[in-house]
Amino acid sequence: MNQRCQSREALLNWIHMVSFAAYDMALYLDTHPQDQKAMEYYQNYNHLRNQALEDFAQAFYPLTMDTVPSCARHWEWADSPLPWEGGC
Repeated sequence: MNQRCQSREALLNWIHMVSFAAYDMALYLDTHPQDQKAMEYYQNYNHLRNQALEDFAQAFYPLTMDTVPSCARHWEWADSPLPWEGGC
């Protein structure tokens, strides 16, 4: 596997990990909205997730519609490989 593929895989794995942490904490906060430590944890991992999604979009292609560059000249969301083409 080449270096670009390895870094792509590593970044995807990181996105999965920080997304899980952020989403899990969001569910916890639904039932414990006053837990300040939990809110800080969520904000930290949500920030890491957003940064990782931006990094991935810059290096490869947008994973989410909100990471399509605003200066794009065409709809880049459609440029990413589909799951059966090796995406995801």
